[in-house]
Amino acid sequence: MRFRTLSHLTTSATLILAFACAPTDNAADDAALAPGLATLSADELLGRITTLSSDAYGGRAPGTAGEDSAVAYLTREFEALGLAPGNPDGSFIQQVSLVGWRGEPKATFAVGGKTITPSFPDQYVAISRRNQPTVAVDQSDIVFVGYGVVAPEYGWDDYKDVDVTGKTILMLVNDPAVANPADGSAVDESMFKGTAMTYYGRWTYKYEIATEKGAAAAIIIHETGPAGYPWEVVSGSWGARENIDVKSADGNAGRIPIEAWVTLDLAKEMLTDAGLDFDSLKAMARTKEFRPVALGGTASFQVKNTSREIQSRNVVAKLEGSDPELQNEYVIYSAHWDHLGTSDQLTGDNIFNGALDNATGSAGLVQLAKAFSALDPAPTRSILFLAVTAEESGLLGAKYYAENPLYPLEQTVADINMDGLNQWGPTRDIVVVGYGNSTLDDVLESAAAAKGRVIVPDPEPEKGFFYRSDHFEFAKKGVPALYTDAGTDFIGKPEGYGKSKRDEYTEKDYHKPSDEVKPDWDLSGAMEDLGLLLTVGYRVANGSTWPVWERGTEFKALREASLQKRAAQ
Repeated sequence: MRFRTLSHLTTSATLILAFACAPTDNAADDAALAPGLATLSADELLGRITTLSSDAYGGRAPGTAGEDSAVAYLTREFEALGLAPGNPDGSFIQQVSLVGWRGEPKATFAVGGKTITPSFPDQYVAISRRNQPTVAVDQSDIVFVGYGVVAPEYGWDDYKDVDVTGKTILMLVNDPAVANPADGSAVDESMFKGTAMTYYGRWTYKYEIATEKGAAAAIIIHETGPAGYPWEVVSGSWGARENIDVKSADGNAGRIPIEAWVTLDLAKEMLTDAGLDFDSLKAMARTKEFRPVALGGTASFQVKNTSREIQSRNVVAKLEGSDPELQNEYVIYSAHWDHLGTSDQLTGDNIFNGALDNATGSAGLVQLAKAFSALDPAPTRSILFLAVTAEESGLLGAKYYAENPLYPLEQTVADINMDGLNQWGPTRDIVVVGYGNSTLDDVLESAAAAKGRVIVPDPEPEKGFFYRSDHFEFAKKGVPALYTDAGTDFIGKPEGYGKSKRDEYTEKDYHKPSDEVKPDWDLSGAMEDLGLLLTVGYRVANGSTWPVWERGTEFKALREASLQKRAAQ
């Protein structure tokens, strides 16, 4: 066990590093939590999920009637539980200013004497986040930049000294599964966390570094395995539907003009026309020695934007702590209420109901709020229940809160995030996405062991789930975060059942209209998982020490600097 915890800040703002944690009194906690645990009901959870994911909510896209319905529902439920408004202004709402836009892209690639006019969104997608009616890139030289990564801590630079200002960069998805120089094939586990995705592998990073490098356009080559989802997820999320971003004072004028994806087949065609081989280039890109490769061709884009301002909302409720000295410290439970809305490009069912993603998490948030409301006394620290907007557009609601916190992040002890609950029955295990990052794992491990369960790492670390949900925005600010997922060892099911169900969902339902409540759902496992999350939050809220990031995590220094700043005040 890794008990390296940070004590809460005393009134004299003294920081105390503690290298041991008192044993947890499971029996005492169980007795105190019994009234809350008794409120957890699978039938009630299913009812909430069914409501939030119903056609009447229209897919819950920000800035639509579906948002109005979801926000009204969550506010109503929190009020009915007797929770206090979470915004210090006396409301349950944090306003989030967004910009929504629909783009009409056109693209041509001229390579090797051949001109390709790809089909949107079947072969490519392209958007511009610049708040301009038309954004164009004309005959920009195409350069393949490997994975597009600059990682000084690994001695890695895919750009070397090559100037890509004004050029179109073509890059691979994910980050390098680095080749071992000894045999040219094995993975070097010391680099980029081996096969586990780091933030360098996220599409958000790739466009950020492209902006920093002054590129005119950035194209990511989609591959289902390394991306963690099929092309339909890209085309569904980035296609003809409205895209959303946080409103900026300069209209994103400094952002890279064009952000695009292409299918693997289209990328291979372009490279072949340039006299290059995709597999050979990919192998080169897995080495530190890689240098950018010019295709000898150009890319042209034009995106016509129709934009609107969206006043979206985070919903936040508060259970005030029972200790007058500690009630100004906060444990946050987060879940996103939004999904993808509807698509006028689809015939038949065109509503993206988002039952698993993330009506389950939003419903779970209400269930936990009900459980905490039943406790007497309340935990010593305050609990915030935060339902955020626009996760599907890039964690925007969580990002907005983290940059405009209603309560100082220096006083925020931890974030516990829910994004998809277990709908397939009880498991012997529970997955921690980002296992080993913080001492929150220890709290969960103790709670799970008391129930005869174990915690296990994410079985698909290569998909980078830690960087794909709302807790990450808190982590980027230094707040320790816990993000769990359904276990894989299902009780009474054959070996491999969990993986097969996960793969089936990813292939058939993820970000598709078919993400609906299914007749075979069994939420008994979700109840057990919610019970564990209730226990973790309760123990953290009552603990004598704060959780901390483990040594070597990229967020540890941020947290320590934040707390040192608070201590000096």
